[in-house]
Amino acid sequence: MDIPSKYEPQQVESHWYDYWMQHQYFHSTPDQREPYTIVIPPPNVTGVLHMGHMLNNTIQDVLIRRARLMGKNACWVPGTDHASIATEAKVVAKLKASGIKKSDLTREAFLNHAWDWTHEYGGVILEQLKKLGCSCDWHRTKFTMDDDMYASVIKVFVDLYRKGLIYRGYRMVNWDPEALTTLSDEEVIYEERQGLLYYLSYPIEGSSERVTIATTRPETILGDTAICINPLDERYHHLKGKKAIVPICNRAIPIIEDDYVDMEFGTGCLKVTPAHDVNDMALGEKHQLETIDIFNANATLNSFGLHYKGQDRFLVRKSIAKELEEKGYLVKAENYLTKVGTSERTKAVIEPRLSDQWFLKMEDLVKPALKAVLATHEVNFFPKKFENTYRHWMENIRDWNISRQLWWGQQIPAYYFGDGQDDFVVAESKAEALEMANAKLSGLSQGAKKTLKLEDLKQDDDVLDTWFSSWLWPISVFGGIMEPDNEEVNYYYPTNDLVTGPDIIFFWVARMIIAGYEYRGERPFENVYFTGLVRDKQRRKMSKQLGNSPDALDLIERYGADGVRVGLLLSSAAGNDLMFDEDLCQQGKNFANKIWNAFRLVKGWEVADLPQPDASQLGIAWYRSKFNETLVEIEDHFGKYRISDALMAIYKLVWDDFCSWLLEIVKPSYQQPIDRKTLEAVIELFEQNLKILHPYMPFLSEEVWQRMAPRTPKEALVIAKWPVVGKVDKELINDFDFAAEVIVGVRAIRKEKNIAMKEELDLSVRNEENFTHEWDVVIGKLTNLSQIVPVDEPVEGALSFRVKSNEYFIPVKGAVDVAAEINKIQEELNYTKGFLLSVQNKLNNERFVGNAPEQVIALERKKQADAEAKIETLEKSLSSLEQP
Repeated sequence: MDIPSKYEPQQVESHWYDYWMQHQYFHSTPDQREPYTIVIPPPNVTGVLHMGHMLNNTIQDVLIRRARLMGKNACWVPGTDHASIATEAKVVAKLKASGIKKSDLTREAFLNHAWDWTHEYGGVILEQLKKLGCSCDWHRTKFTMDDDMYASVIKVFVDLYRKGLIYRGYRMVNWDPEALTTLSDEEVIYEERQGLLYYLSYPIEGSSERVTIATTRPETILGDTAICINPLDERYHHLKGKKAIVPICNRAIPIIEDDYVDMEFGTGCLKVTPAHDVNDMALGEKHQLETIDIFNANATLNSFGLHYKGQDRFLVRKSIAKELEEKGYLVKAENYLTKVGTSERTKAVIEPRLSDQWFLKMEDLVKPALKAVLATHEVNFFPKKFENTYRHWMENIRDWNISRQLWWGQQIPAYYFGDGQDDFVVAESKAEALEMANAKLSGLSQGAKKTLKLEDLKQDDDVLDTWFSSWLWPISVFGGIMEPDNEEVNYYYPTNDLVTGPDIIFFWVARMIIAGYEYRGERPFENVYFTGLVRDKQRRKMSKQLGNSPDALDLIERYGADGVRVGLLLSSAAGNDLMFDEDLCQQGKNFANKIWNAFRLVKGWEVADLPQPDASQLGIAWYRSKFNETLVEIEDHFGKYRISDALMAIYKLVWDDFCSWLLEIVKPSYQQPIDRKTLEAVIELFEQNLKILHPYMPFLSEEVWQRMAPRTPKEALVIAKWPVVGKVDKELINDFDFAAEVIVGVRAIRKEKNIAMKEELDLSVRNEENFTHEWDVVIGKLTNLSQIVPVDEPVEGALSFRVKSNEYFIPVKGAVDVAAEINKIQEELNYTKGFLLSVQNKLNNERFVGNAPEQVIALERKKQADAEAKIETLEKSLSSLEQP
C-alpha cells in the first residue's frame, strides 16, 4: 500500500467518519457491560459551531472515546434545545422581512413558520460536530420539542402543580421589552453603566415649599403615587400627612413615612413608583398605594405618559429632563455609576413589571441537591472552586419564574373556563382538563349545573422557560419521565460526566441536580467538568461583535480536526479560560505530521532475519517502561479531570521519547535492513501509542492504525483495547535519562565546533557516578563515537562537559582551531566570572537578603552555584587546550 508523502486530513477525516458511522461503532444499547454515559449540553437548534462548542465537545469526545477503548458501553447522547427566546426572535425577524407581523398570525400559523425555520436551519450544528470527530450515538439524537420530550415537560409541570410547588402569582418580574417576555433572575446580567442622578423638586400642596428627591429614572415620575420619608428624619417631620404635586402631570400624592428610606442617600426623600420598582412595589402594598403602570410591553410610554405616549423610555428620559429643567423642577444632575440589569439573550435593559406569572417554589426542592454537592459529594465539581458559587446561589435561591410570553415552546397546561381567579385546571391533556373542569364546576355550583365542552376551555397562552425542559435532559432523553422504570433509564442513568461552562451553573447544572433527586431520587451525573471561556490573545471573550472569533469550520479545513482538537486542549486547564492562538492549531497540525512521518519511516524500513542489536534491545526495553510510567501519569490526570495535562504527557511521550529517541536508537544504518524482532516490537509500541492518542486525534490514529496492518471492522482502532499498565523499571528509565544527557552533551560540542556527524569522535569519561557501561552502545550509536574510554584524570587538549558528577572529554586538536577556541572559552569564562560577582554582591547585601522573599534568595543562590560549576568546567577545558 502506497503511503502518501504528506498527511492530508481533509481526505482522511470524511473517509473514517463514514466508516465509523457505517459500522455503528458509536451506537449503544443496554448489555452486560459497564455503561459510560454523557449527555451533550444541547446547543440551540439554530446555532452554529463556535470556539466554545469546539472546546466543550472535544473534551466530551476525548472522554467517550477513552471509555469505549476501556471496554465500557459508551453512550454519548446528542441533541438540540428549542431555545424559545432566540428561535422566536429569529422567526419574527424573518417574518418581518417578508412584511408579516407576528400579531397578524394565529398561534398555529406562527408555529408552522417556527417549525419550517427549525427544519431548514436546525441541526446544522450537529452536522458540524461530526466534522470535529464527535462520536455521538446519532441514533439517539433528541430535540426538546420532540413529542416525547414535550410530553415529559408537561407531565412534570402537572406533577409539581399537584404537589403544590407550582403556583400562579401577580408579582414583579424581569421584563425583556425586546423579546416581550419575562426572564428568570438568572437570565439577567448586571452591568455597570455611567448615568445621571437627577434631583427633582416636588411642590408641597397648598404651600410654596418644595421637597427634593433624587432619581436615575425621571421618566417614571409619571407613575409616582407617593413620596416616602424616614420617620426619624427630623428634616421632614413637618411634611407628615401632607401631599406633594408630581411635576408635569400635576397629580397630588401622599407623603408617607417608612424606615425603609435611607436618610443618607440622595436627599433622604424617596419617590415611590410601585409599578416600576420591586422595592417600591413592597412599599405600595404595605401602604396601600395606587399602582400606575406607565409602560407598554415594548417599553414605550402608554397613555399615562401623557404627551410622551408612544415614545421609547430612553428618549423620554432625555426629553422629560429637558422639560423639567425648563419648568424649574430640575435642581441639578450629577454623574452616577449604577448597575443596570440586561437580558442575557437580547442584551435589552430589563424593565421591572407587574404581571401574572407561573412560579416554582424552590426552597425545599434545592435541599437534596445542595447536600449532594457540598456534603455527601455524590456530585463532584472539577475544579472544586465552583462549589462556593453553587453554594451561594442555592442558599439564596428564589422561586423560579417559569412562564414566558412566547409561542415557541411547551405551552403551559393550564386551562381556563371562566373569569374567576380560580377558574382554571392543570392537566396533561385538554380532554383530561375538560373532565376536571366539569368536576370543579359541579363542586362549586349551587344551582343549575353547566356542562363545559372542549371549546369552552382556553389554554394559557404562555410557554415554559426553555430551562424547564433542559433541567430534565439527563432523564428525559432516556424516557425516564414518561416511563420511570424502563430498561434504558435504569441502565444509563445516572450518567457519568457532564462537561459544561460555569456560566450556566445556575441555569442548568444546579437545576438538573434538583430534578434528578426529585424524579429519580439520585444524582443525574457523578462528575461535572467546567471548561473555561475561550478568549483571544488579548484576553477578550470571543464574540461576533468584536470580530475575534475564528470560523470553526475554517480552522478544521486549514489545520485538520485533529490539529484543532490538540491545539485547543494543549492550553485548556479545567475551569481556566483558554487564551486561543491559531499557532496552537499549527502546533497540533505539526504533531500530526510528526506522527505521520514516523509512520512512513517505520514502514519504509526493509526487514531481514538478523540478530537484534544490543542498542535496539535496550532502547525497546526502556521505551516499554517509559510508556508504562506515562500511562500511570495519564490515568492519574484523567482521574482528576486534567484532560490537557494528560494530552501533554502523551505529546511528550510520542514526540520526544518515541520519535526523537526510540526511533533513532533502533533505526538501521543507511540502506541497511532492520532486524525482524526490533521492527515487530517498534510496530507493537507504535500501536500502543495510537491507542492513547486516539481519544485526542481520532482521525490520524485510525488512518495510521489501518495502514499499519490489514484490519477487519472488528479490529478498528475506535473499538480497540486501552493499554494495561505494565512493569515500570525506574532504574532503566533513570539510566536512559543519564545517557540522554551524555548524548546531548556530545551533540552540543559537535554543533558548536561544526564537527560533522560522519566524523568519528573519541569520548573519555571520569565515571564518578559509577554509571553503567550498558548504555555505551546507545551513546556511541547516536553520537558516532569510535570508543568510550574510562579515565582517572582530565584529558589534555580536550573539550569537556559534565553530567552530574561525571566529566566527559572530547579531544579536539586537529578538529578545531585551538587558538580560536581558547579565545572563545576565555571570553565566556570572563563573562561568567563577572556574572558570579554580581550575584555574590547581591547575596552579600544584608538589606537585600533581609527583605527579599525566600524563593528569590534561593534563586540567586542557585545562580551562584551554577556559575561556580560552569567556571570550574571552563577552566578545566581551557587548561586542557593550553597544554603543549
